[in-house]
Amino acid sequence: MQIEGLDYNTQREKLILPEYGREVQKMVEHAITLPSKAERQQCAQTIIAIMDRMYPANRESADYKQKLWDHLAIMSHFELDIDWPYDIKQAHAVDAKPQPMDYPMQRIPVRHYGNMIFELFAKLKTMEPGKERDNLVKLTANQMKRCLYQWSHGSSDDEKVASDLAKFTDGKIQLDLSTFKFEKIDVREFTEKKRNNKKK
Repeated sequence: MQIEGLDYNTQREKLILPEYGREVQKMVEHAITLPSKAERQQCAQTIIAIMDRMYPANRESADYKQKLWDHLAIMSHFELDIDWPYDIKQAHAVDAKPQPMDYPMQRIPVRHYGNMIFELFAKLKTMEPGKERDNLVKLTANQMKRCLYQWSHGSSDDEKVASDLAKFTDGKIQLDLSTFKFEKIDVREFTEKKRNNKKK
């Protein structure tokens, strides 16, 4: 809805550093347009003083003055022509956007076990029988049971774990449920997670 005379933040230009607010951003933009270097310098000093008063707790930091001038440079898009009292080269690094990280998008047959469990299945398929493989089987089976318990809202089946372990390791790992003992699941671990998620 467009109402004449009303100016919404959603319709305004996005702030470069929102923590300083729109008025400080406008001051920076005004400073850039001043005709003489002396005027720009004086205006910049005034803006820094205002930014300093906005966050007095930051004065405890050893390099807080440097940060203020870095922030001023960033808000001006590095277009403010003044004699900078600090080297603002590192502000370019602060302003640079990080490269997006690749997100693993491998397709897995069942999501409740997660990608890491399927990496363990692949590892188990290549391992020779022995103590090291037995230890990894134990860790994998117990984690599978926890995953099932979490996704099944408190229900997990030993036979299901054994069946899936055999299936996803191409029959290389066969759990003998008459001798294999699963670790006891701590129900509190999952109830705490649920409680914490609800708080968020």
